[in-house]
Amino acid sequence: MSLNDFFRVNLPYGLKKNSKKEWIAFNREYMPLGWNTTSRQENIHSESSYSELPVYTTYRALTDNKISSIIDEKQIKRNEDGTIHMFFLYNDKTNPQSTPAYWGEYFEKIKVLSKLSVRHGDNEW
Repeated sequence: MSLNDFFRVNLPYGLKKNSKKEWIAFNREYMPLGWNTTSRQENIHSESSYSELPVYTTYRALTDNKISSIIDEKQIKRNEDGTIHMFFLYNDKTNPQSTPAYWGEYFEKIKVLSKLSVRHGDNEW
């Protein structure tokens, strides 16, 4: 796959958490949202991926329970201790761009995530 359309560049494929409990949303090519090239791609599975860029965010209520309530367990990646460190909003079978019947399911997940408040330091925005 390549970053050749709006969906793959700008809409989230998944989110990944680092050790600071900050999240990064990534597109279908595992790049931060909005990136339209893979020329500077870093391994999204690495703790330090894109650490020099301001793309990580802390969400107050993005807990394992919240994630498990909206994401199928098969779409969740867990650490050795069982905590969630990455999840996907769709897979090849449920890709809404390929199979339009899945747009509703995808946007329901986006709706839940869109209501999460951001925490910046000790202040909430």
